[in-house]
Amino acid sequence: MFVTTFARSFSVFLAAGLCVGLSACGGPPNVVEVPAQDTSKLIALHNYEIGPGDSLDIFVWRNPELSARVAVRPDGRVSTPLIEDLEVTRKTPTTVAREIEGILGKYIQDPVVTVLVSSFSGPHTQQVRVVGEVGRPTVITYRENMTALDAIIAAGGLAGFAAGDRAVITRVTDKGYQNIRLKAEQLMKDGDISANQFLKPGDTIFVPQSFF
Repeated sequence: MFVTTFARSFSVFLAAGLCVGLSACGGPPNVVEVPAQDTSKLIALHNYEIGPGDSLDIFVWRNPELSARVAVRPDGRVSTPLIEDLEVTRKTPTTVAREIEGILGKYIQDPVVTVLVSSFSGPHTQQVRVVGEVGRPTVITYRENMTALDAIIAAGGLAGFAAGDRAVITRVTDKGYQNIRLKAEQLMKDGDISANQFLKPGDTIFVPQSFF
């Protein structure tokens, strides 16, 4: 009940703020229209950065006694056999693997290390947020090729009072914030896949409330 009330209050507050200076609450300022994307062919290039709460599988070739599954502690470090307190946050698994090889090279000859992320949490910049008139406002760990459809489904779909076709993806760019129009109702209720959009790490999807 508290979450629902909070979500509705947040929706009204944010929607009201977005409507300042606009007639009839036409939508947020500086909204750009992104051309329909071919979500069957477009590939998002993305290197995942490790964050606190992630679990890592560390494999040392021909040295199983040095291999381990470890959790990234809140301080962003991990400990493995022969290695204590290695900082891994905001690094890719490949970067961590090369660092471990460098350390293990003091003890064994020509170590070959592979690091896999077995469960994901990720830093703030690697997450996607879905707020407003959705079933469950939520934070999702970004994954390669994630779309708005994926994120809204994970958030429980559109709520009953959602103005889905006035939804906005807010994205942080080198030039500041960019608002991208998302026709979520057309996507979710009409099944129009051409309305789908690829997401980027750090995106926030806001679905406003419908005003009668």
